[in-house]
Amino acid sequence: MKKQSMPLIIFGALVIVLAIGLTLDPKDVPSPLIGKPASEFSLPELYTQEPFSPTQLKGEAWILNIWASWCVSCRQEHEVLVEFSEKYPTKIVGLNYKDTPEEAKAWLKQFGNPYQITVEDQQGRAGIDWGVYGVPETFVIDKKGIIRHKFTGPMTRKRVNDELKPLLAQIDKEPS
Repeated sequence: MKKQSMPLIIFGALVIVLAIGLTLDPKDVPSPLIGKPASEFSLPELYTQEPFSPTQLKGEAWILNIWASWCVSCRQEHEVLVEFSEKYPTKIVGLNYKDTPEEAKAWLKQFGNPYQITVEDQQGRAGIDWGVYGVPETFVIDKKGIIRHKFTGPMTRKRVNDELKPLLAQIDKEPS
């Protein structure tokens, strides 16, 4: 009798695990980088080709937004980022992921440019170091160069108001 019930017990356990998995939000992919120093890279700036590295922003809070012109979700969030950049002083660095410079420039010209700095990651190597699963992804880095939060998927006005603004206000109160 015990041998016959074992497959039923295993099946029941699998159903429970799958049911729990279906309740999880796929956008809430935990990042092992939270609380750790921002990954270093040196990438060319899109317009000037001057090298940019995150160490250049040490001492100030900033946002890294990973995007691409071929990304449909990036288009959804772009208007929100443009609005945010016009109202708030926090520097936004755009990391153009696996894209061509020409397409990136045309896209920014057409839809507006929320980035104070835009860097090219044509091969996707920096994105891999940052643990990018897909675009868009947005990281918040504090004044000490520590990654404080990761947003997976497009930024929305709700996410900006409910999560990003309070986090930036908290970081602003912290010493450098």
